[in-house]
Amino acid sequence: MRENYIGLNEYSSKLLENAVNELSRLPGIGKRTALRMALFILKEDSLYADNLSKALVTLRNDICFCERCHNISDSDLCEICSNHKRDELTICVVEDTRDVIAIEKTTQFSGVYHVLGGVINPMEGLGPNDLTISHLIKRVAEEQIKEVILALPATVEGDTTNYYIYKMISHLTTKITTIARGVAIGDELQYADEITLGRSIVNRLPFAQTR
Repeated sequence: MRENYIGLNEYSSKLLENAVNELSRLPGIGKRTALRMALFILKEDSLYADNLSKALVTLRNDICFCERCHNISDSDLCEICSNHKRDELTICVVEDTRDVIAIEKTTQFSGVYHVLGGVINPMEGLGPNDLTISHLIKRVAEEQIKEVILALPATVEGDTTNYYIYKMISHLTTKITTIARGVAIGDELQYADEITLGRSIVNRLPFAQTR
């Protein structure tokens, strides 16, 4: 009730209300938090608002996806894929860019990634063809990958996707592993602490042993 009261009765400016409405569309941002954000922007120098708006417009218009791993990138190849010091024969398969960031923070992985863009979830209309699985299969075959690490969420959907990928690539590479279950069932990688996630990667297991 309080949220509605603020939204309908307490704004002194239509411009402020419009800003709050747009900010509150962000994940996890309610009207009260959006109002604080809008008022903060108003208190800052106008240059801050200009830089913020330019950064958001540039992000939306100029961002691209790495043509090799599908991670968010500023160019055709992301910084990880273009780094020749990385182990290009070891691929870590993750759900989205947030997982790449989480794993990189552990400093325990020196290979490259493949971002699926989601997991198989029939309830949400997401099947294998809606993800980048076909490109992953092509990479494993053409790049003669030595190890594929399945690092998807410990959920029913994540496990289903893991098994599907395993069945599709098991004849293409001799080593398919999965991160150790240091990450609790139902957890997403970006919410795991760095030490736990790092140990899960280091202590990864052959996928066939987890079935």
